[in-house]
Amino acid sequence: MAGKVITVAQQKGGAGKTTLVAHLAVALADKGQSVAAVDIDPQQSLTSWSRLRGLQGAGSKADLTVEQVKGYRARASVEALARCHDVVIVDSPPHMETEARIAVRAADLVVIPVQPSPMDVWATAPTIELAAAEHVPALVVFNRVPPRANLTDAMRSEVKRLGVKVARAQIGNRIAFAGALAEGRAVVEVQPRGRAAQEMESLAREVLRMLR
Repeated sequence: MAGKVITVAQQKGGAGKTTLVAHLAVALADKGQSVAAVDIDPQQSLTSWSRLRGLQGAGSKADLTVEQVKGYRARASVEALARCHDVVIVDSPPHMETEARIAVRAADLVVIPVQPSPMDVWATAPTIELAAAEHVPALVVFNRVPPRANLTDAMRSEVKRLGVKVARAQIGNRIAFAGALAEGRAVVEVQPRGRAAQEMESLAREVLRMLR
């Protein structure tokens, strides 16, 4: 049976898309899933993290493969990886261009990170509409949530009015995420009992439930 495909997509810059991909991929692998992460973002940040991971030696039992793929080859590459992995997670380009549409079309679930601010929520609408047009379920994840963010509940209600599911798990604006990436690792590896790891593990469980 082919594995499930998650595309992480967001037109708005600064939402922490690639950071979420890296940490979520490792969190899923840490739960015993065979995971492939596909980098089709021209910035290639996920690929750079993977190279550092290989050089440093992550010291993890996580079964994780990272591949950089040119946009026009994205669908074929994702389908090939899905035949030999439980989960394929795609880091899509930040703009709704052909490559992003291909990545969304190939997905079983679109995860949309968004910061809890009105501008960020409003800018998320095109990504939500793209997922709906391709008949792919979407999950909005509040990311980089600051401590005592009074706007978060209001922004959650605003997103729900856009007709999309909002994740119960939310990811805080924590230095641990950047610190782990700088080592070529993820928070579940460097601080497995820390708050950041707990948040990412909660999101991983929620994503797996949606993929069943």
